[in-house]
Amino acid sequence: MREALFVKRNTDKWRDIEQNPTNDPDELTDRFVELTDDLSYARTFYPDSKVTRYLNGLAGQMHRGLMQNRRDERSRFLTFWKYELPLLFRQSHKMLALSAGIFLVACILGWISAAHDNTFVRLILGDQYVNMTLENIKKGDPLGVYDSSDQASMFVQITLNNIYVAFRTFVFGLFASFGTMAMLFYNGVMLGSFQYFFYERGLLLDSVLKIWIHGTLEISAIVIAGCAGLTVGNSLLFPGTYSRLESFKRGSKQGLKIAIGLVPIFITAGFLESFITRMTLPPVVSGSIILISATFIGWYFIFYPIQLNRRRQP
Repeated sequence: MREALFVKRNTDKWRDIEQNPTNDPDELTDRFVELTDDLSYARTFYPDSKVTRYLNGLAGQMHRGLMQNRRDERSRFLTFWKYELPLLFRQSHKMLALSAGIFLVACILGWISAAHDNTFVRLILGDQYVNMTLENIKKGDPLGVYDSSDQASMFVQITLNNIYVAFRTFVFGLFASFGTMAMLFYNGVMLGSFQYFFYERGLLLDSVLKIWIHGTLEISAIVIAGCAGLTVGNSLLFPGTYSRLESFKRGSKQGLKIAIGLVPIFITAGFLESFITRMTLPPVVSGSIILISATFIGWYFIFYPIQLNRRRQP
């Protein structure tokens, strides 16, 4: 390749690297690898050229940046939760809004369907669960299902199941977002019909104060997992200026980080469901747990990312 053509093909990339520095370790590493590839090519074919000296200087500058950004595992862990993950959420807020919208519409449809069809709840929740709950209502303990298992085994089982549901919702984004939307819709319909089941029997407030102790985190995390899946699907459907493969790589990486970030949320939700939900708590205590959970979700996944992104603007 002639030197002029080599320079023309890569000038925009080099200018972007030089004028738009980044502190993201992964992005910095990717840029450094690309730049050193260009430098190796230039050294081979244009050893005495100005472009070779330019690339050598730019690579040296990036190498110093990499050394300055090296962190031990503990620091990298804190950086991920404090900066990297919230900034990823800021980029995915549109997908988060879409995920929440799909889930909310499905909840409403589930509620309406249960109200107009007596068999709908059994179709969605299963005869065994409905019959067991009806028996518990007769005994005066409508939510006695939470007292029926050993706490430790229940914690492990619930947490693993929730993580499985979240990652399945994320992975289904590979089907151009339709798989993720189907998962969100199914879970939304299930929640809507479930809540109507208790409303029909005059137990809506009781169910909210008990179930949403853990459900606030659990349902929020499923919606956020839907955001991760839609991010992957969106990268396939709308690659923008990237090639479809490159867009998919970036979308998958972003979505996977979001999905991984949900694991502590599901662990906390599993703990609350296994050890706290089964207790008979005063309404003010239950309401406080629900409020604290909802406040955390809103702050960490919506407001903090917006504030953090504003601070980074020049």
